[in-house]
Amino acid sequence: MGVLWTHFALGFSALLPLVNPLGTALVILGLVGIQSAAEYKTLARKIAINMTLFLAVVELLGSYLLEFFGVSLSIVQLAGGIVVAAIGWSMLNQQDANSAKEGADAQMAGHGISPKDESRAFYPLTFPVTAGPGCIVVMLTLSAHASEKTISDDVIAHLGLMLAIVALAALVYVCYSYAPQIARAVSPSTAHGILRVIAFILLCIGVQIAWNGLEALIRPLIQQHA
Repeated sequence: MGVLWTHFALGFSALLPLVNPLGTALVILGLVGIQSAAEYKTLARKIAINMTLFLAVVELLGSYLLEFFGVSLSIVQLAGGIVVAAIGWSMLNQQDANSAKEGADAQMAGHGISPKDESRAFYPLTFPVTAGPGCIVVMLTLSAHASEKTISDDVIAHLGLMLAIVALAALVYVCYSYAPQIARAVSPSTAHGILRVIAFILLCIGVQIAWNGLEALIRPLIQQHA
Protein backbone atom coordinates (compact mmCIF):
# COMPACT_ATOMS: atom_id res chain seq x y z
CA MET A 1 0.00 0.00 0.00
CA GLY A 2 3.00 2.27 0.49
CA VAL A 3 3.71 2.27 -3.25
CA LEU A 4 0.07 3.09 -4.01
CA TRP A 5 -0.14 6.13 -1.72
CA THR A 6 3.35 7.34 -2.63
CA HIS A 7 2.48 7.57 -6.32
CA PHE A 8 -1.00 8.89 -5.53
CA ALA A 9 0.52 11.73 -3.51
CA LEU A 10 3.17 12.36 -6.14
CA GLY A 11 0.64 12.45 -9.00
CA PHE A 12 -1.90 14.55 -7.12
CA SER A 13 0.61 17.13 -5.88
CA ALA A 14 2.31 17.42 -9.28
CA LEU A 15 -0.90 17.82 -11.28
CA LEU A 16 -2.82 19.98 -8.79
CA PRO A 17 -1.05 23.29 -9.53
CA LEU A 18 -1.27 22.64 -13.28
CA VAL A 19 -4.97 21.82 -13.27
CA ASN A 20 -5.55 24.45 -10.55
CA PRO A 21 -9.30 23.71 -10.17
CA LEU A 22 -9.99 26.76 -8.03
CA GLY A 23 -8.28 29.24 -10.32
CA THR A 24 -9.41 27.59 -13.55
CA ALA A 25 -13.02 27.71 -12.31
CA LEU A 26 -12.76 31.48 -12.68
CA VAL A 27 -11.51 31.02 -16.25
CA ILE A 28 -14.45 28.71 -16.98
CA LEU A 29 -16.78 31.32 -15.53
CA GLY A 30 -15.36 33.94 -17.87
CA LEU A 31 -15.65 31.64 -20.90
CA VAL A 32 -19.13 30.29 -20.22
CA GLY A 33 -20.74 33.40 -18.81
CA ILE A 34 -24.06 33.56 -16.96
CA GLN A 35 -25.77 30.17 -16.93
CA SER A 36 -28.04 28.30 -14.53
CA ALA A 37 -26.65 26.18 -11.70
CA ALA A 38 -27.90 23.01 -13.42
CA GLU A 39 -26.07 23.89 -16.64
CA TYR A 40 -22.83 24.52 -14.75
CA LYS A 41 -23.11 21.12 -13.06
CA THR A 42 -23.75 19.43 -16.40
CA LEU A 43 -20.75 21.14 -17.93
CA ALA A 44 -18.59 20.32 -14.90
CA ARG A 45 -19.50 16.64 -15.18
CA LYS A 46 -18.59 16.54 -18.88
CA ILE A 47 -15.24 18.24 -18.29
CA ALA A 48 -14.41 15.97 -15.33
CA ILE A 49 -15.13 12.84 -17.38
CA ASN A 50 -13.19 14.14 -20.38
CA MET A 51 -10.24 15.04 -18.20
CA THR A 52 -10.19 11.61 -16.55
CA LEU A 53 -10.25 9.76 -19.87
CA PHE A 54 -7.71 12.12 -21.46
CA LEU A 55 -5.10 11.87 -18.69
CA ALA A 56 -5.75 8.13 -18.23
CA VAL A 57 -4.91 7.49 -21.89
CA VAL A 58 -1.72 9.53 -21.57
CA GLU A 59 -0.77 7.66 -18.38
CA LEU A 60 -1.48 4.19 -19.77
CA LEU A 61 0.13 4.72 -23.18
CA GLY A 62 3.01 6.86 -21.98
CA SER A 63 5.50 3.99 -21.58
CA TYR A 64 4.62 2.58 -25.01
CA LEU A 65 5.13 5.98 -26.62
CA LEU A 66 8.56 6.24 -25.01
CA GLU A 67 9.45 2.75 -26.20
CA PHE A 68 8.26 3.57 -29.71
CA PHE A 69 10.48 6.65 -29.90
CA GLY A 70 13.41 4.90 -28.22
CA VAL A 71 13.58 7.24 -25.22
CA SER A 72 14.96 5.83 -21.98
CA LEU A 73 13.34 6.22 -18.57
CA SER A 74 16.30 8.18 -17.19
CA ILE A 75 16.17 10.71 -20.02
CA VAL A 76 12.42 11.20 -19.51
CA GLN A 77 12.93 11.70 -15.79
CA LEU A 78 15.69 14.24 -16.35
CA ALA A 79 13.96 16.19 -19.12
CA GLY A 80 10.48 15.88 -17.61
CA GLY A 81 11.73 16.92 -14.19
CA ILE A 82 13.35 20.02 -15.66
CA VAL A 83 10.10 20.91 -17.44
CA VAL A 84 8.04 20.37 -14.28
CA ALA A 85 10.49 22.47 -12.25
CA ALA A 86 10.37 25.20 -14.91
CA ILE A 87 6.57 25.23 -14.79
CA GLY A 88 6.68 25.50 -11.00
CA TRP A 89 9.24 28.31 -11.20
CA SER A 90 7.18 30.29 -13.70
CA MET A 91 4.06 29.86 -11.57
CA LEU A 92 6.01 30.85 -8.47
CA ASN A 93 7.05 34.12 -10.13
CA GLN A 94 3.71 34.87 -11.75
CA GLN A 95 2.88 38.52 -11.24
CA ASP A 96 -0.86 38.71 -11.79
CA ALA A 97 -3.29 36.21 -10.31
CA ASN A 98 -5.93 37.27 -12.83
CA SER A 99 -3.72 37.06 -15.94
CA ALA A 100 -5.05 33.67 -17.04
CA LYS A 101 -8.63 34.75 -16.62
CA GLU A 102 -8.08 38.03 -18.43
CA GLY A 103 -6.31 36.26 -21.31
CA ALA A 104 -9.16 33.80 -21.68
CA ASP A 105 -11.74 36.59 -21.53
CA ALA A 106 -9.92 38.53 -24.24
CA GLN A 107 -9.58 35.48 -26.46
CA MET A 108 -13.24 34.49 -26.16
CA ALA A 109 -14.71 38.01 -25.95
CA GLY A 110 -18.21 38.03 -27.28
CA HIS A 111 -18.25 34.25 -27.77
CA GLY A 112 -19.84 32.65 -24.72
CA ILE A 113 -19.61 28.86 -24.64
CA SER A 114 -22.85 26.99 -24.17
CA PRO A 115 -22.70 24.12 -21.64
CA LYS A 116 -24.86 22.12 -24.05
CA ASP A 117 -22.17 22.21 -26.77
CA GLU A 118 -20.54 18.77 -26.54
CA SER A 119 -17.57 19.65 -28.76
CA ARG A 120 -16.67 22.71 -26.70
CA ALA A 121 -16.76 20.62 -23.52
CA PHE A 122 -13.54 18.95 -24.66
CA TYR A 123 -11.95 21.77 -26.64
CA PRO A 124 -11.17 24.28 -25.29
CA LEU A 125 -12.71 23.68 -21.84
CA THR A 126 -11.03 20.32 -21.11
CA PHE A 127 -7.97 20.80 -23.32
CA PRO A 128 -6.15 23.12 -23.00
CA VAL A 129 -8.01 25.18 -20.32
CA THR A 130 -8.28 22.41 -17.69
CA ALA A 131 -5.56 19.93 -18.73
CA GLY A 132 -3.03 21.59 -20.99
CA PRO A 133 0.32 20.56 -22.49
CA GLY A 134 1.95 20.84 -19.08
CA CYS A 135 -0.31 18.08 -17.75
CA ILE A 136 0.67 15.85 -20.67
CA VAL A 137 4.39 16.33 -19.93
CA VAL A 138 3.85 15.67 -16.23
CA MET A 139 1.78 12.53 -16.88
CA LEU A 140 4.40 11.13 -19.27
CA THR A 141 7.09 11.82 -16.67
CA LEU A 142 5.10 10.32 -13.79
CA SER A 143 4.15 7.30 -15.89
CA ALA A 144 7.81 6.63 -16.62
CA HIS A 145 8.71 7.35 -13.00
CA ALA A 146 6.11 4.81 -11.81
CA SER A 147 8.00 1.83 -13.24
CA GLU A 148 8.84 -0.50 -10.36
CA LYS A 149 11.03 -3.61 -10.00
CA THR A 150 8.17 -6.10 -9.73
CA ILE A 151 5.04 -6.43 -11.85
CA SER A 152 2.72 -6.13 -8.85
CA ASP A 153 4.41 -2.95 -7.60
CA ASP A 154 4.35 -1.54 -11.14
CA VAL A 155 0.58 -2.10 -11.40
CA ILE A 156 0.01 -0.60 -7.95
CA ALA A 157 2.13 2.44 -8.83
CA HIS A 158 0.11 3.13 -11.98
CA LEU A 159 -3.10 2.56 -10.00
CA GLY A 160 -1.96 5.25 -7.59
CA LEU A 161 -1.58 7.68 -10.50
CA MET A 162 -5.04 6.75 -11.79
CA LEU A 163 -6.53 7.44 -8.35
CA ALA A 164 -4.81 10.82 -8.37
CA ILE A 165 -6.44 11.61 -11.73
CA VAL A 166 -9.87 10.59 -10.41
CA ALA A 167 -9.40 12.68 -7.25
CA LEU A 168 -8.44 15.71 -9.31
CA ALA A 169 -11.41 15.16 -11.62
CA ALA A 170 -13.70 15.12 -8.59
CA LEU A 171 -12.15 18.37 -7.39
CA VAL A 172 -12.61 19.88 -10.86
CA TYR A 173 -16.27 18.86 -10.83
CA VAL A 174 -16.91 20.54 -7.47
CA CYS A 175 -15.06 23.75 -8.34
CA TYR A 176 -16.58 24.10 -11.80
CA SER A 177 -20.07 23.31 -10.56
CA TYR A 178 -19.87 26.17 -8.08
CA ALA A 179 -17.75 28.54 -10.18
CA PRO A 180 -20.12 31.54 -9.73
CA GLN A 181 -20.22 31.06 -5.96
CA ILE A 182 -16.41 30.66 -5.79
CA ALA A 183 -15.92 33.87 -7.78
CA ARG A 184 -17.92 35.73 -5.14
CA ALA A 185 -16.32 34.06 -2.11
CA VAL A 186 -12.58 33.84 -2.92
CA SER A 187 -10.50 36.95 -3.43
CA PRO A 188 -7.83 36.93 -6.18
CA SER A 189 -5.08 37.59 -3.61
CA THR A 190 -6.06 34.54 -1.55
CA ALA A 191 -6.17 32.29 -4.61
CA HIS A 192 -2.79 33.65 -5.74
CA GLY A 193 -1.24 32.97 -2.32
CA ILE A 194 -2.41 29.36 -2.34
CA LEU A 195 -1.09 28.94 -5.88
CA ARG A 196 2.34 30.24 -4.83
CA VAL A 197 2.66 27.57 -2.12
CA ILE A 198 1.57 24.79 -4.47
CA ALA A 199 3.92 26.10 -7.17
CA PHE A 200 6.89 25.80 -4.79
CA ILE A 201 5.94 22.19 -4.07
CA LEU A 202 5.77 21.56 -7.81
CA LEU A 203 9.25 23.07 -8.22
CA CYS A 204 10.62 20.71 -5.57
CA ILE A 205 8.94 17.70 -7.20
CA GLY A 206 10.43 18.61 -10.56
CA VAL A 207 13.93 18.91 -9.09
CA GLN A 208 13.55 15.54 -7.34
CA ILE A 209 12.41 13.77 -10.52
CA ALA A 210 15.21 15.37 -12.55
CA TRP A 211 17.78 14.32 -9.94
CA ASN A 212 16.55 10.72 -10.04
CA GLY A 213 17.07 10.68 -13.82
CA LEU A 214 20.49 12.35 -13.61
CA GLU A 215 21.60 9.97 -10.87
CA ALA A 216 20.65 6.96 -13.01
CA LEU A 217 22.62 8.39 -15.95
CA ILE A 218 25.84 9.20 -14.08
CA ARG A 219 25.92 6.11 -11.83
CA PRO A 220 27.30 3.79 -14.60
CA LEU A 221 30.00 6.37 -15.41
CA ILE A 222 31.08 6.54 -11.78
CA GLN A 223 31.15 2.73 -11.53
CA GLN A 224 33.30 2.50 -14.67
CA HIS A 225 35.92 4.82 -13.21
CA ALA A 226 35.77 3.36 -9.71
